[in-house]
Amino acid sequence: MERKTVELIVPSYNEEACVELFYEAVRSLFSEQLKAYDFRLIYVDDGSSDGTLQKVKHIAAAAPEGQVHYISFSRNLGKEAAIYAGLEHSAGDFVAVMDADLQHPPALLIDMLHAIEEEGYDSCGARREDRKGEGAVKRIFSAAYYHIVNQMTTVELTPGSTDFRLMSRQMVNEVLKLTERERFTKGIFSWVGFKTKWIPYHNVERAAGRSKWSIRGLIHYAASGLLSFAKAPLRFAIWIGFFALLFAFVDFILLVVQGCRYGMLPEAVQVAVLLLLLFGGLTVLLLGLVGEYLARILAETKQRPLYIMKESNYGESDR
Repeated sequence: MERKTVELIVPSYNEEACVELFYEAVRSLFSEQLKAYDFRLIYVDDGSSDGTLQKVKHIAAAAPEGQVHYISFSRNLGKEAAIYAGLEHSAGDFVAVMDADLQHPPALLIDMLHAIEEEGYDSCGARREDRKGEGAVKRIFSAAYYHIVNQMTTVELTPGSTDFRLMSRQMVNEVLKLTERERFTKGIFSWVGFKTKWIPYHNVERAAGRSKWSIRGLIHYAASGLLSFAKAPLRFAIWIGFFALLFAFVDFILLVVQGCRYGMLPEAVQVAVLLLLLFGGLTVLLLGLVGEYLARILAETKQRPLYIMKESNYGESDR
């Protein structure tokens, strides 16, 4: 019986302290508990400024031929681009996306493979049961975000879901058909469908180094996900405009009635300032929302490549 291959995509940005630890953990897992499978790693160096790429090259040179591949970007292009590059270069029977810092426990691959091979699922994702070690603000923000996305978009995100997911070859091929530039991988995985099982696990601290996510980066990521799949903000803007105009019309009628019946007219300056603030604020808000969508349309029409590869150890026959 032909052995199947599990391919692991590992986006890496300034992870020189973790990439070797990750490889050793995966190698140990497959040599001891997943002996029936072969594995390959695709490290995607997202324009790191430390020694990440050098460490990965060392790992690739010492590993059996073809077991460790790497792709290095010309600059930092973000995790979404790194995930896409890894998926595009993958060829395994099963493909997983994992973080290099070991916060995604490799041991979960055992249950993930069982879910796909034995239980008939197309993919299996990891879901955090808790966010131990994270600040209260980040936990509250995360819980609120999942609720808002599920209410306002056409996709459904599982609370606590991570990027750690094992997929069948068929699902990966379908994900690669979605080539939009403003990517939100969690939403894309949900949008393509397929039967998915979620495995809960407790939050794990980083093996080494510090998190590369800032509050600003998290907010940008959250906004990207919301705008990528939500039409609700545009509809919300339309309703705001409608009710604002209705309010202004009703207020105008009341002022006319008040003036005719009681002879009490408000000062013209008061009315002008109120209306300017009301409609000026609404105009700026609506233009901002429309501008966000126009910016995304512009990005799509430019058809820029999702990533720029500076170097790799892939040969033409591997791609």
